[in-house]
Amino acid sequence: MKKAIALLSGGIDSPVAIALLQKKLEIIAIHFHQMPLTDEQEIEKVKRLQKQLQVNKLYLVPFTPVLKELVSKCEHRYYFILSKIAMLKAAEMIAEKEGAEFLITGENLSQVSSQTLSNLVSITTPIKKVILRPLLTYDKIEIIKHAEKIGTFEISKGPEVCCLLGPQKPATRSDPEKMQKELERIECMLLLEESLKNAEVIIL
Repeated sequence: MKKAIALLSGGIDSPVAIALLQKKLEIIAIHFHQMPLTDEQEIEKVKRLQKQLQVNKLYLVPFTPVLKELVSKCEHRYYFILSKIAMLKAAEMIAEKEGAEFLITGENLSQVSSQTLSNLVSITTPIKKVILRPLLTYDKIEIIKHAEKIGTFEISKGPEVCCLLGPQKPATRSDPEKMQKELERIECMLLLEESLKNAEVIIL
């Protein structure tokens, strides 16, 4: 069975995306946490999702240093786009290590600002691996129903932590070349390598 690296945020969408593809791919999950800006509850929530989904391997990656660099050195309205690109680049690095061919996200077209068609193009362009987005055309009600069916909704519901450092008015349109120039303002690959060095791996 081919392998994929799935971004597991702790929200409602990403566990459903994993569940939809579990019969077709061997899935390894990766969660980018924001401790010490958050507390242990963020980690515990993701571990509960791992158990509920029966994902054998989970990477817990400290990402606060990367996110702080994005806030301090890049145009803030692009924060959600740039942070997603950084996460996918880190997931690609794990994919190389694990021999995985695909990345999986719970992105859903136009559900939130970073997921407009324009921004999804900007997020996808710098990534070499194929990104699978099984929820791309789902509406929120469909996703919630599926989350209830697989037993992840009660774990996932509640405030999202991904918005802690985000702008009040995020960009709904972007250009891939502009995003590349923004990322060049930080030592992106060095920061990602450092975060992955400090990752904790949870095996069920």
